[in-house]
Amino acid sequence: MKIVKKVLTPVLPLVLLVSTVLAANVNDVQVNQNALNFAIPSFGDILTFLIRAFFAIAGVAALIYLLLGAFSWVTSGGNKENVEKAQQKIIAAITGIILVVVVVAIVATLEQVVFNQRLCFGLTCPFSVPALLRAPGT
Repeated sequence: MKIVKKVLTPVLPLVLLVSTVLAANVNDVQVNQNALNFAIPSFGDILTFLIRAFFAIAGVAALIYLLLGAFSWVTSGGNKENVEKAQQKIIAAITGIILVVVVVAIVATLEQVVFNQRLCFGLTCPFSVPALLRAPGT
């Protein structure tokens, strides 16, 4: 009984709080964007940010890996094994940079030329998918 009491004592207030929040009607929640001093981003804006952030992080990670490979080469002390490991790091980093650039170029070309910005993946224009089904009469 003491174990149950020790477990339930800290958890019970959280359960009551969560059940109270989940019981609230979603339609009753209203947000005044003017009071917030910023606009609430749409789902497309969030996806655009995530896609651009992914490519930026991938590029920075490849550059850091390139620098680590160069540092490993400089500090190898002439040891053949360490030099080969450093060369492999540098080759992998350059391959990563080339892949990131090629993928960005392909996606940008698809967005701008092929789809004429009607279908955007979030690189050169905000993420958007055209409505495939339209309501009758529109």
